[in-house]
This record gives sequence, structure tokens and C-alpha cells, in this order.
Amino acid sequence: MKHVVVLLLAASIGCGGQKDGALSRHGFIGTELSAPLPLPSQHFTDSRGHPFRFDSATAGKVALVFFGYSHCPDVCPVHLANLAAVLDKMPEEIQRQVTVVFVTIDPQRDSLPVLDAWVHGFDPDFIGLTAAPGDIAAAQREVKLPSTGAVVGAATGEYTIGHLTPVIAYTRDGVGRVEYPFGTRQKDWAHDLPLLVAYGDH
Repeated sequence: MKHVVVLLLAASIGCGGQKDGALSRHGFIGTELSAPLPLPSQHFTDSRGHPFRFDSATAGKVALVFFGYSHCPDVCPVHLANLAAVLDKMPEEIQRQVTVVFVTIDPQRDSLPVLDAWVHGFDPDFIGLTAAPGDIAAAQREVKLPSTGAVVGAATGEYTIGHLTPVIAYTRDGVGRVEYPFGTRQKDWAHDLPLLVAYGDH
């Protein structure tokens, strides 16, 4: 169900990331945001060609939202591989309340078939999204991520894209509250996912 076993091994060995230390005020290992974020409001298309709106598609669930691209050499596949591995070990009541949403920042190369195969190679329940470049850029601005820039390889003409790499966690009320940087460990996810699902319960 998952691919890139080498990436999983590299991630579990430790790719830097967060150090052990004090938890946030609500007990998260991830970084609680000082100003909560709204869900992206743009119209997207999922990797199966269906219209996607964040507000309706993720209602009542924890949404883990990540902007990246399938040709990313390291950060994007490690993030998704770690999430797939951890969710696979979570109790079913946690799994069914968590949605992982990957938004491509490279719609030129990430066609629907490419995006579908790549995202579902990690987990068949992960959601891959694309949109017009202007809508993707607007969505990044809404979640306080800077615009991205391509770096062209001199020899091959291939390019990589510089981008910030947090996974933004939206609690079940549709509010972005916690960020997880590259290097977040599987045990950190295992600690925080139940807290994200339970957030706001009394």
C-alpha cells in the first residue's frame, strides 16, 4: 500500500526535526499557531477529476493539508510516507476522522493521472488536488505560505521548486491550529493525532 521504503527508513532514523521538549499549551508536539488559519476557499479538482471544496469535503474531520509536488526529491515523499505509516497503525476511530490532503504546486507536471498514482501510492485514502496556478497561489497566501519558485537544472532543463514544507493541521471545526515541519517524527504524529481529533470535545 505504501511505497518508497527507503524514505520510511530514512525518516525513522531521524532527519533532524523537532527536539524533545515542552508541549504546546494544548499538549501538542507540533507548533500551535498564534493566529488560526482558514481553510483554502478556492475551487480545486481532485486526482480523479471531481470538484473539491475544502469546507464541505473535510467537514467534521481533521484535515492535514500539505502543499508540494510529485517530483520533489525529499521532503514531500517523506512527509506523506510518515503520515501513511502512522495512520496505518492508528485505531480505526482515529483513522476515519483524519483526512490527508496534498495540494500540488506543480500543476504543469502533476497531471491528474500522475497525481493520482503518486498520492495513492502512499495511501489509497489520501487526497491529491490540483487547480489553476493562480488559485494554487491564492490558496498558499490564505494559509500564510509564500509563493513558490522553480529552480531549473542547468544540464537537463528539469526543475525543482523551492517551497516551505509544513503540514497544516485543521481541527474538526475547520480551523488551522497546528503546524508540523519537515522532520516531524512518526512518534510525534502518533502522539498528536488523537489530540487533534479530540480537540474541542468537552
